[in-house]
Amino acid sequence: MQKSKLRYLLAGALAGLTNGLFGGGGGSVLVPLLTRYCGLSQRKAFATSVAVILPLCVLSVAIYFFRGGLDLMTALPYLIGGAAGGWAGGRWFRGMRMDWLRRAFGLLLIYGGVRCFL
Repeated sequence: MQKSKLRYLLAGALAGLTNGLFGGGGGSVLVPLLTRYCGLSQRKAFATSVAVILPLCVLSVAIYFFRGGLDLMTALPYLIGGAAGGWAGGRWFRGMRMDWLRRAFGLLLIYGGVRCFL
């Protein structure tokens, strides 16, 4: 197997593991891996992350649902809001400068990390 394909497989495996363990967050692992170790541009890494995370999230949802850990009615408002936010973010993504996008992503990661410790 080519070294680059192995890197993609490992990046995907780490994103899937993160998603499965924490119920999300695979993109926060995948974007840095895709840029640093797989050589994708920042913009392509963000877009690829979304494409990869969707099926991982569907798989995680199925596992949580069949194990009885998912209340669909509680999740519904978040799903609707998330769909609207995803649509808006996808529209803004094209015109956003990469330096601002990287900063926003970094701040989001820092915020999440601080919240985990508090």
